[in-house]
Amino acid sequence: MIESRNPATGEVTATYDPHSPEQVDAALSKATAAQRTWRKVPVADRAALLSAMAKELRAGKNRFAQLITEEMGKPITEAAAEIEKCAVTCDFYAQKAPEFLGEQEIASNATHSGIVFDPLGVVLAIMPWNYPFWQFFRFAAPALAAGNAAILKHASNVPGCATEIEAIMNQAGCPDGLMRNLLIGSRDVAALISDDRIAAVTLTGSTQVGEIVASQAGAALKKQVLELGGSDPFIVLADADLEAAARTAVTARFINVGQSCVNAKRFIVEEAVADRFTELFCEGVAGLKIGNPLDPDTQIGPMARMNLRDELHDQVERSLAAGAVAALGGRPLEGEGCYYAPTVLRNVTPEHPAFREELFGPVASVVRARDAEHAIELANDSEFGLGAALWTADLDRARDLSRDIDAGAVFINGMVASDARLPFGGIKKSGYGRELGAFGIQEFTNIKTIWIGPKTE
Repeated sequence: MIESRNPATGEVTATYDPHSPEQVDAALSKATAAQRTWRKVPVADRAALLSAMAKELRAGKNRFAQLITEEMGKPITEAAAEIEKCAVTCDFYAQKAPEFLGEQEIASNATHSGIVFDPLGVVLAIMPWNYPFWQFFRFAAPALAAGNAAILKHASNVPGCATEIEAIMNQAGCPDGLMRNLLIGSRDVAALISDDRIAAVTLTGSTQVGEIVASQAGAALKKQVLELGGSDPFIVLADADLEAAARTAVTARFINVGQSCVNAKRFIVEEAVADRFTELFCEGVAGLKIGNPLDPDTQIGPMARMNLRDELHDQVERSLAAGAVAALGGRPLEGEGCYYAPTVLRNVTPEHPAFREELFGPVASVVRARDAEHAIELANDSEFGLGAALWTADLDRARDLSRDIDAGAVFINGMVASDARLPFGGIKKSGYGRELGAFGIQEFTNIKTIWIGPKTE
């Protein structure tokens, strides 16, 4: 059985029967047949499905948000915002898909030449628990608009969300079989990837899982988009607005209880202002309300699973043993549920686990830098390269420095966040490929050259 367990109480709230091999096989065959028809539907008509998806998401927002909160612990206010973000993204691609997928003419030695964007086929989406609706819809909206089908293999601790997502798609009028949710174990994924009916794979998850999926998909010569781990730097230079930087830093680190690949994790601050920034930052963190995630005022709920909390605490303890200092927190909270105290570690250096490893929970690491150049050096001293924030009053200098930061995105005087209008993804061990924006809708297409000629004078 697959269980849904409330991380705030530890209670099992629902159980689900896994899909059998026969059910999986039938789903793949049905998706393949549905996609052959769907790819011939005009883009404008495909876009209408996305508009209907947005309508269904908004109509059930409160119910979906409660499901998210009860299944993985996200504070209810953030869960509702997640549903709205999914709807906004569906609306965006409903409007922009015809433009992004339109034929592009390219001058050559032909009478006419250019490119068209054909769908690849059935795409396997391996999705994580931390944003259980958003991670799927940010993939599905552009992928379906491009003419593909979608098979969802969701994280095992959010089966209710996965099941509800399929229901939303059906209620929105998705063609029968075009999108299917498969309740299967991780051990069954390799067979899916190697199946000839799967044309491509997208994964949002840990770097370790990304390496496994990449090797399996690579062996089958299948296109992949991987959005993996991150240890995003939040760089604060001496001339920054410290109050604004510290206020934003609290949200950037502790949103979703710190469980996001794109959360700021390493706060790299110039020596001259490090003490003042840390003071302001700690004041903000100390003011966060911890409690029942179904309470709209709660800002810090439980972590998603007990084993994740244990792993995080081990990283904190190893960092403290290596010389880091806990300015706040540093311990699990007593009582039921997977709660961990919001934590700020100071005096963190590159030798500490809190610097080297991804801390996937409510723990921030403050690192001191001699100057701006040293701050960039520290930011890049990581195996990850997802996002980065840079705070300074000198915008011309910021633009120059941003080109030196190893990241898929650099946000100047702001918090890194995904936006349907902008491409999103990383480099190094944070993965490859892009989601969102025009690049995101084109990832799962065959960019096909059409040449008509020869050219005559």
